[in-house]
Amino acid sequence: MEETESVFTSVCSVLISNQAPVLESLRLRFSSDSSAPIDVELWISIAYLHRVCELELDVVGPSSFKLPVNYLYYRDLDTLKLKNFVLVDCPDHHRYLKYFMRTLHLCYVNCKNDDSVANFLSGCHVLENLVVSRRRWDHVKTFTIAVPTLQRLEICDWNWNGNGQEREQEFGYYEINAPCLKYLKIKGTRDIRFRLVEEMMIANSDEEDLPRIRNVSLSSRSSLISEIAFPKYTIFHQLVYLELCTSQAMWCNLLTLIINTSPRLQVLKLIGCGWEVCAGRWIQPKNVPECLETFVWNCCKEQQEQEKGVAKYILRNANRLKKARIIMKEFNSQERLKMLQEFKSVVKASNSSCNILVVDNET
Repeated sequence: MEETESVFTSVCSVLISNQAPVLESLRLRFSSDSSAPIDVELWISIAYLHRVCELELDVVGPSSFKLPVNYLYYRDLDTLKLKNFVLVDCPDHHRYLKYFMRTLHLCYVNCKNDDSVANFLSGCHVLENLVVSRRRWDHVKTFTIAVPTLQRLEICDWNWNGNGQEREQEFGYYEINAPCLKYLKIKGTRDIRFRLVEEMMIANSDEEDLPRIRNVSLSSRSSLISEIAFPKYTIFHQLVYLELCTSQAMWCNLLTLIINTSPRLQVLKLIGCGWEVCAGRWIQPKNVPECLETFVWNCCKEQQEQEKGVAKYILRNANRLKKARIIMKEFNSQERLKMLQEFKSVVKASNSSCNILVVDNET
């Protein structure tokens, strides 16, 4: 008891003694077993008095700390980072609360249920940057992200079970409604499904009203990541950069799907990850975007034949391609030279004036 009181007093003393007009950031790392919720709420209140801009709550287990969502309405709070044993419980009667942070990190937190996620994020009415990292003790099956102001979204779903094995029965499902999204990055191990809901499409077909996703990076070993469900319309009308990991099954058809809806794509990067997967029968794109200028292929021996056909198609049909970079880390000099000659013949037969380079590293 004395130790707990000492920690509480020490934290309060440090916060109160701070003389800076604005507290740029505050990180509170504590155990929910040794710090009472009322103590944490008081620490947060004192930080608010010092106009804290960035607040991080990192909770040590094994029990979870219930996040006081009604304490997060502070207008000067620009960034909130929640880590580890934080319980996000936002029932329906809290769904109308408004939060003013522009950046939110949810790193391995425990969300009570699907509604808690949806209600909490719907209250983030000016949120621009969201980072979501998840693992085995998450109780959410459908993770709904409906944030009209969101511009940057990163999702990392490791999806482990209690035995250190990847879950076989359950999978993460994401529903994303973010019409202003400019950057989307998805990374994980397996059993992840995504749906960009059609509500994010504006009825008006004017160019400025279309969703503005500009960068997409997809990386997963899952076959289900290829089941990303896109609306029928051109949702990637502003996309200029695409990075796709080739380690998931049917990756080439996911590539086709995105290319067909990305007329302004300028940079395409394929990342081989060293797994042997079944790419299935490739359905070629209708055409290669006219704006494509840069193509990068990070080649792995295990998948080179599957990926080579896609690479050749890009080189053969990208008429405005200026630069192609083939990275071959695991190959000897003779193999790299053979690949260079093979690709040069493809470029020569096309209408492009592409400068092709085969290297053994990414630098």
